[in-house]
Amino acid sequence: MTYCVALRLERGLVFAADTRTNAGVDNIAQYRKLHFWREPGKRVLVLLTAGNLAITQSVVSVLNERLAERDEAKADSLFDAPNMYRAARIVGDAVREVRRIDGAALEASRSGFGANFILGGQIGDERPRLFQIYAEGNFIEATEDTPFLQIGEHKYGKPILDRVADARMRLGEAAKLALLSFDSTLRSNLSVGMPIDLLLYERDSLDVRRQSRIGQDDDYFKKLSTAWSEALRHAFTKIDEFKG
Repeated sequence: MTYCVALRLERGLVFAADTRTNAGVDNIAQYRKLHFWREPGKRVLVLLTAGNLAITQSVVSVLNERLAERDEAKADSLFDAPNMYRAARIVGDAVREVRRIDGAALEASRSGFGANFILGGQIGDERPRLFQIYAEGNFIEATEDTPFLQIGEHKYGKPILDRVADARMRLGEAAKLALLSFDSTLRSNLSVGMPIDLLLYERDSLDVRRQSRIGQDDDYFKKLSTAWSEALRHAFTKIDEFKG
């Protein structure tokens, strides 16, 4: 399994994804779950993937094949989309294509067709947008009321996002929040693991300028985790104990 989170802010977008793939306690590996495409000055699109690795890799391959076949006009590609809504439709179509090919066999084996995606980015003058795309190919969009989306093992990292996420945050603040969400998840779920891929997209830059991979020995993450644990313990001791 995996965990991915993305935030839509007034200043841009923040994406984070772990890299652990778990096919049993004796079959754990690392695979990149954060993918991006860019035409500098025109568009940036970022895709986070969670679920069956074979499915998610096939979807990414379909999207890349369509980019390679643009001149042959066989199908719309991410670089043909006039806006982010159409880009989300293209990803949804790729999911349905993979489901058409592999879905029946997966259902017959009781594995099921399990995959989810988060697509975000900016095309031209349109403001940055963020979508969650389901295994059926349909999707929802992040809003002002809910400026973040999660896929995978999201339940442990959701409480802090519910309390703190705000579309007016700076990108660095949102990145800190995303990493705190990961810290909670890593402590409670062994199927999520480091390193974490992190990408910060600055609104209207129409390029990828800030990305990093955060490993087990990353100084900032260790400091963040320790400070958060101490702050929680301090807050706990300051609350009156139950007297009932």
